[in-house]
Amino acid sequence: MPIYKYQCVTKLGENISGNISGNSEIHAMDKLRKMNYNVLKIKRARFEKLERFVKNEKPVKVGDLSLFSRQLASMIGAGIPVTRSISTIASQITNKSFKTALENISKNVESGMNLTDAFGGYPHIFNDLYLSLIESGEIGGMLEEALLRISDQMYKDKKIKDAVKSATFYPKIVLTFAGVILVAMVTFLVPTFQGMTQNNDDIPLITKIIYDFSDSFRAGWYYYILAIIVFVIVIKTIFGSRKGQQVWDRWKIKIPLMGPINYLTLVARFSRTLSTLLGGGIPVVQALTSSGDTSGNSMVARKVRQATVNIEQGNKISDEIGKLELFPNTVVHMINIGEETGQLPELLDRIALFYEDEVETKTKGLSTILEPLMLIGVGLVVGGMLIALYMPIFTAVSSQM
Repeated sequence: MPIYKYQCVTKLGENISGNISGNSEIHAMDKLRKMNYNVLKIKRARFEKLERFVKNEKPVKVGDLSLFSRQLASMIGAGIPVTRSISTIASQITNKSFKTALENISKNVESGMNLTDAFGGYPHIFNDLYLSLIESGEIGGMLEEALLRISDQMYKDKKIKDAVKSATFYPKIVLTFAGVILVAMVTFLVPTFQGMTQNNDDIPLITKIIYDFSDSFRAGWYYYILAIIVFVIVIKTIFGSRKGQQVWDRWKIKIPLMGPINYLTLVARFSRTLSTLLGGGIPVVQALTSSGDTSGNSMVARKVRQATVNIEQGNKISDEIGKLELFPNTVVHMINIGEETGQLPELLDRIALFYEDEVETKTKGLSTILEPLMLIGVGLVVGGMLIALYMPIFTAVSSQM
């Protein structure tokens, strides 16, 4: 649903601004008028990411959102009104964009807006999964339970992401260090060797290539930086497109080393999200659609949406999920048992726990494999470069003997 930025005057004469979701500008204005707001200005938020970048707004971390959800659940459970709970938590938050969003949400709810619409005005903070559970909890009178489910979901999702990040942290550091060493060698070390062998016509081809690259880099290093920036932009543009994203989503679960981890992460996230949504009272079709959309893989999202068409017609969830050939047979079998016993959320939770443990184990194993491989790789590159630089000197010395 589109997001609109508004400026209004309340019935007390206070000027307020914020975001609101609506099917159209008129729909958004009607929502504001029902809260007795006098609308001064409203427009669709089209360049929200750019505006946040220009304003240097810090993104809201998953950990902060998980903590907020747990705090809000605790305060609601203690009998404190929702608006007062949100404003109290907002006063303790240091992230300005999150603080402002919560203050506006509190004002909107106090003026008569339902909680789902109030949170929905800030999609860059509260995603579809969050809104679905808030709506379910609000309608079913189980807001505290819904918030606890959200907090638990976010915490476990963050745990998976942290495990994957920790596995790739070491390679990133080693590659950065290797890049710095190579730039230093090309800039300072190579010219020294080049001066020592400038009168030697019998220079090996590999050494000549290194000399030429050093000359080129020192003469126009800014062109290389520009080329890298253009390359990154082109890659991001290609894979940011719909077709490019689909291609990448297919291949990222098949690439060596990281592919199995990406696949296990996908299965764990899908199972965890579906368990959370079904446990929160969300209808099966909506829960499946949201789980596919938040899986982090457009291919999975598209195929799950296709499966929901047949599920709406009465087909079993396990049959349609099995036809997709996306998930392990164990997952399909457990879903089938969950359908038959009426314990689908519980069994999906067990599936998620199993694959989350698998992700943690695989990432630790990947780190063990990558550390020596990266060191060997860097050693070969740097050592090979040094040998190539010394080869003309060895040749000159041996010819004089």
